[in-house]
Amino acid sequence: MASPMSASSFLKALEGEGLVVVQVGDWRDHNRNHKGPWGPVHGVMIHHTVTKGSARTVEICRKGYSGLPGPLCHGVITKDGRVHLVGYGRANHAGLGDPDVLQAVIAERALPADNQASTDGNRHFYGFECENLGDGEDPWPPEQVEAIVRAITAICRHHGWNARSALRHLDWQPGKVDPRGLDWDDIERRVAKRLGSKPSAQPRPTPSRPVVDLSELVKAARTNPGMRGTPVTYSGTRTVEAALVDEGLLASKRLDGHFGSDTVDAYSRWQLRLYPGSSTKPGGAADGIPGKESLVKLGQRHGFDVRN
Repeated sequence: MASPMSASSFLKALEGEGLVVVQVGDWRDHNRNHKGPWGPVHGVMIHHTVTKGSARTVEICRKGYSGLPGPLCHGVITKDGRVHLVGYGRANHAGLGDPDVLQAVIAERALPADNQASTDGNRHFYGFECENLGDGEDPWPPEQVEAIVRAITAICRHHGWNARSALRHLDWQPGKVDPRGLDWDDIERRVAKRLGSKPSAQPRPTPSRPVVDLSELVKAARTNPGMRGTPVTYSGTRTVEAALVDEGLLASKRLDGHFGSDTVDAYSRWQLRLYPGSSTKPGGAADGIPGKESLVKLGQRHGFDVRN
């Protein structure tokens, strides 16, 4: 039986395992503790999100959605290997599951089949949501898998648990399939190996952020729509288009690096979102030609920097 670690200890454990941690808002005090107790804790549960786009994924996991208020986990592990802390305490992630599975996790032995849903998992498990569409085809990048291994290890190391204290949502709740496509045998082996060694002396390097050149982007926005075909005149356009796709403003099939009319229209809608009531006429505040302020705000939401 273990009491949940403090929020500060949780952060320290993750960073001590060499993880790149992003603290989101009031994560330390964002929880569902008014709905029931959190603890004793017995294990770590891993999920997939069925979402695309890191910023959108983190926001959903922090706030939740209609019928399931957030936080939906304690940490969100995005495809770049970062761990975004969105809540701490009781979280809406595990739901009701099998009491025999819980006893097996406590005993750190092989799990039985989950065929009941009668025990409150939100009380007993740390939870990490992992950015993945969950269709069995969306890849699990190596840096994300390594972050999953390290996050599990951090919690198990703190509590003195072994690799059998980690489980998947599909192991706990009948009918669940997550995290689909993740090689769980490999995860368990790697966690066990890390637990047999000291924490990393050096943290993992922070993933580099893309940099978008504003002047080159503006040039592409002004010239690409009039060009034949879909030539790519500035590679940074793809970074901006990916952010517009994540915002729901650009169709994913238009993510091609060509700042064509569809991308201009999408960027115009982004500007209108920032500056409601502004003009969409050429030279207006929402004409689809990127300005520094709107581009910086887009970059802040989607992980890229801007230079003139």
